[in-house]
Amino acid sequence: MRYSQYLLPTLKEVPADAEVVSHQLMLRTGMIRKVAAGIYNYMPLGLRSIRKMEQIIREEMNRAGAIECLMPMANPAELWHESGRWEKYGKELLRFKDRKDADFCMGPTHEEIVTDIVRNTVRSYRQLPLNLYQIQTKFRDEIRPRFGLMRGREFIMKDAYSFDLDDAGADLSYQKMYQAYRNIFQRCGLRFRAVEADSGAIGGSFSHEFMVLAESGEDAIVSCDSCEYAANVEKAEVLWSGQETPKPRQEIQLVETPDQKSIKEVADFLELSSSQLIKTLILQTSTEEVIAVLVRGDRELNAIKLANLLNVDWVLPAEESLVKKVTGAPAGFAGPIGLEIRVLADNEVCAMSDYVVGGNVADRHYIGVNHPRDVVIDQFADLRRAEEGDPCPRCSGGHFESWRGIEVGHVFKLGTNYSDAMEATVLDDKGQARTLVMGCYGIGVGRTVAAAIEQNHDEHGLKLPLPLAPFQVLVVMVNPKDEQVRRTSEDIYARLLTQGVEVLLDDRDERPGSKFKDADLVGIPLRVTVGARGLQEGVVELKIRTSGEQSSVPIGEIVSVLQQHIDAAAD
Repeated sequence: MRYSQYLLPTLKEVPADAEVVSHQLMLRTGMIRKVAAGIYNYMPLGLRSIRKMEQIIREEMNRAGAIECLMPMANPAELWHESGRWEKYGKELLRFKDRKDADFCMGPTHEEIVTDIVRNTVRSYRQLPLNLYQIQTKFRDEIRPRFGLMRGREFIMKDAYSFDLDDAGADLSYQKMYQAYRNIFQRCGLRFRAVEADSGAIGGSFSHEFMVLAESGEDAIVSCDSCEYAANVEKAEVLWSGQETPKPRQEIQLVETPDQKSIKEVADFLELSSSQLIKTLILQTSTEEVIAVLVRGDRELNAIKLANLLNVDWVLPAEESLVKKVTGAPAGFAGPIGLEIRVLADNEVCAMSDYVVGGNVADRHYIGVNHPRDVVIDQFADLRRAEEGDPCPRCSGGHFESWRGIEVGHVFKLGTNYSDAMEATVLDDKGQARTLVMGCYGIGVGRTVAAAIEQNHDEHGLKLPLPLAPFQVLVVMVNPKDEQVRRTSEDIYARLLTQGVEVLLDDRDERPGSKFKDADLVGIPLRVTVGARGLQEGVVELKIRTSGEQSSVPIGEIVSVLQQHIDAAAD
């Protein structure tokens, strides 16, 4: 491809509405252009990276035994009524009516459609296991689309759905997809972690998120420094040693703490560490139960762990009026003593003694509190948010490291959530109807490319790994008017094309400095500069974008040297 004939509209200035690096650089390099909020044109340069990402996905999915299909964006409401999601899904589900006044939606995921396919075409256990996947455009009407392709409304997604006769088969399908995902992101040249995660609104018994590590990541994750355990902090287990409650050394005492509401204020006022205080959180669940939850003063409650323990959809902080009704005190002075509601506590509280809690009276706190002498705790459990330095729950000696991550893939074991609701069954070897056990597996295609940019850039522009870079090689013709420079550049370009190398020839009549700036901005991994000075010595200059390494290479050897770099990146 010749630069002079290619649509590559670069921008010198950072767009004002682009908040994150990937959004800025995808606009500046001409990879995308905005159509409406959260909706983008994929321009030629961006589409090349998208297609390369899709091809890696396709090859690994096929290798894992999945079968590609393509399902429609427009989904009839009847199928969503069957699964129950028409009523449950929020405003992110874009609903519309056709000319016959029938209800439809734009599919954000395709569990209903694929389950309908399978229940109408698969009859026997002999046709299992089955895994169908597609690479297709999705639409979710996000309330606040932002960050370019990171959180758009319309986006390209690979979604796959497995069907098995039983849990053992479903576990095997899950592991195949888990390994396929590891292969995909390794082939992309990305630094990532596969982390245990909460299944969220899609449901299912367990799941893993695949996180590209980047400082701009929205998700907090922890991983062990000694083993492969990693988890989203919403899911991460906290190791509990089973330590018994120490014997009390103090007597309980109600003390004045005027206007001291926060943990820090109370700790400073009493000249104590925050770890010697206990937070008493008054919460309301989706079942309308009001509960109290205790965590150490320097810790944070993990609401998802709590919701899963209680088997409820959500838990939220109670309104201030409800807190006062339950405790008798304004917010900031709630404590567990004398409450007539259920009291739960994080495991860590079990090992505490002589601690401080709210006095359930304004401007008062109890000191010297001990359980079970002073506080009745109905249940202890792992309820706190994991932190860096916590011991690993899966190995001996390991500790958590903390990271920021961008979720690019998610694998779920769904179980029978959808197959039960939609009566998707097959006959087993005894002729009995069995409900299919499902899994679902998604990768955000454009989001992965954007995450790769978040992880691979510098102040000059993109530094994408070779497998995702739109072109592998850029040949810069320093002075197109110099006959020898032009002839040599054209010869290298032609030889690379013959070798099947993805090459862009910068044949524009522009100043060399401008060409080099554009080269760094677009970030093609291998840059060959053909200039008159080098030709006098029989060499061209090779620059590796990721490392900045530059070297002079004899003209006759440059194609083989470039091929060696390309082959090394593919291994």
